[in-house]
Amino acid sequence: MGNFKEDIARTEAFVFDVDGVFTDGNIMPLADGDFLRAYNAKDGYAVSYAVRQGYKIFIVTGGRGDILYKRFSYLGVTELHVNVSDKIAVLSGIMERHSLDPENVLFMGDDIPDLECMQAVGLPVCPADASCEIIEASRYVSEFPGGHGCVRDIIEQVLRAQGNWARHLKGIHAVSA
Repeated sequence: MGNFKEDIARTEAFVFDVDGVFTDGNIMPLADGDFLRAYNAKDGYAVSYAVRQGYKIFIVTGGRGDILYKRFSYLGVTELHVNVSDKIAVLSGIMERHSLDPENVLFMGDDIPDLECMQAVGLPVCPADASCEIIEASRYVSEFPGGHGCVRDIIEQVLRAQGNWARHLKGIHAVSA
C-alpha cells in the first residue's frame, strides 16, 4: 500500500453500496413494496460519465426495488446486485468473472454490512458520515456525506489521476473578463 493518490491511478473497477452512499440513508417505503430514495445529480453525472469512458461500475446493495434498478440502469450501470445478504460472495464473484486484481478495486461503503468487502479490496473508501468501523477501514474518507456528492468525489479523483476526467473539455479555455 503506497500513496493513495498514486494508488487510485490503478483503479480497474468501482463497486458501490447504495443506501448511505448514493443516498443519505433515508428510504420511504411505498405501498407496492418499493422504496423512494433521493439521489444526488452530481453523483449520477459522474457515474454515467465514467460508464461512457469505459469504466467498470458495479452496484452491490442490500437495498431493493424497481426504482433503484431503473435509476442505475438509466445511468448505464449494467451489473447491479440488489437485495444482497452476502456482499463478500457477490464481490468475490465480480472480481473473478471480470479478472480484477482486488488491489485495484475500489469499494465505497458506509456501514457494517460493507466492512468485509472493504477489507477485501485495495481501495476501500467511504462517505464522511460512514460508521466509525468503516471510516477506520477506509484509505480515503470523502469530505462529502452519503447522498451529497461522495460518489462524484471519488470517481472524479480516480478519473483525474488517470487523465480521463472531462476529456471532452481539453482544448477549451476559459475567457477572462
